[in-house]
Amino acid sequence: MRKFFGTDGIRGLTNRAPITAEVAMRVGMAAGAHFLRGAHKHRVVIGKDTRLSGYMLENALVAGFTSVGMDVVQVGPMPTPAVAMLTSSMRADLGVMLSASHNPYHDNGIKLFGPDGYKLSDEDEAQIEALLEREPMLAAPAQIGRAKRIEDARGRYIHAVKQSLPQSVRLDGLKIVLDCANGAAYNSAPTVFWELGADVIAIGIEPNGTNINDRCGSTAPALLQETVVASGADIGIALDGDADRLIIVDEAGAIVDGDQIMALIGASWARQGRLKGGGVVATVMSNLGLERFLEGEGLRLERTKVGDRHVLERMRTGGFNVGGEQSGHMILSDHATTGDGTLAALQVLAELVRAGRPASELLHQFDAVPQLLKNVRFAGGKPLDSASVRTAIADGEAALNGRGRLVIRASGTEPLIRVMAEGDDAGQVEHVVDMICDAVRAVTEN
Repeated sequence: MRKFFGTDGIRGLTNRAPITAEVAMRVGMAAGAHFLRGAHKHRVVIGKDTRLSGYMLENALVAGFTSVGMDVVQVGPMPTPAVAMLTSSMRADLGVMLSASHNPYHDNGIKLFGPDGYKLSDEDEAQIEALLEREPMLAAPAQIGRAKRIEDARGRYIHAVKQSLPQSVRLDGLKIVLDCANGAAYNSAPTVFWELGADVIAIGIEPNGTNINDRCGSTAPALLQETVVASGADIGIALDGDADRLIIVDEAGAIVDGDQIMALIGASWARQGRLKGGGVVATVMSNLGLERFLEGEGLRLERTKVGDRHVLERMRTGGFNVGGEQSGHMILSDHATTGDGTLAALQVLAELVRAGRPASELLHQFDAVPQLLKNVRFAGGKPLDSASVRTAIADGEAALNGRGRLVIRASGTEPLIRVMAEGDDAGQVEHVVDMICDAVRAVTEN
């Protein structure tokens, strides 16, 4: 079992292990030592979102990296995909993003990127974990690293994102409501859409250190829905705290999830001859309706375990260039090495311009199959190993009888069992989920 790294870097409650200044400094020492390869002068790029704790963790990381001889480039509040891009384009040995994504401000996390801009492999993380338990190899006094802030990082990212669209594509005449979740993209995302010609109504752009994701952003789109309808906007876009995911709202205020976005981009790119791999990569949580839609387009849906890193791994091994999650992570590997909400939104807006149709029509690519997800909290043990729970799962699969799907898994971040079922009969889906949840509760309460 890992002590520090989870499913997406190191994450937790601020000022509680492992998200303390002490651990952050040790991470800087360990990760820096791990990437001190070759005779060149080594460099790390550090970005963050808008959490109050980012100041503390950033300074601790700087101390750790410089103490082992690595120079530090600080870019301030920037989207996660921007840090990934800058790590590669600036020929850095390592990139760090301080963020807990869509979590509240009191959480924070440390995400690491390799010199290619991709998240670290399990092997690299394991080796860094091992170094965290050892005495650091500190640099000689003359070899201590230097730290500096650069002012043009945001401009570099904005330019790169805009380059993902052909110069002939403009957003003139589109009214967009953009919710930046008081997070990392509060400055860059409105600039991208405005410079491409859109009329932008920006909300969630006043971060104060504690309001990130607070009743705003992709996990709380109510304000976005209200603003789109009240303003008569053509579309609404909600990013999360570190801007690596998005949710869309159509002109009528209806929410459009990642499955519909993947369907639109995948089918459109296939028609343009741009789609690679013969399909789209998504997780086991994506709706069966997406799978059926892609099959109708002559494409396939490749499913992975939950987590954008699993999606990206399959994309890289299978040669795919479109992948994502129902939650709104969109990975378009022709343009980025990780999920990028702003970049994915541009692809949707480009289709809106080309089609000349309302968002409610364009973004309804398929009818979603009834799907229900419930969570059961447990105090300890392994409920899924229980014979009674396994029997309930088998009974649920028999009830669906090949006309639906059942996904049961333990959460990678919380003591929860997640039970998801989908099928054409909503009543049957609910019955199956409740039956399995009751079996899990019976085990955990005994």
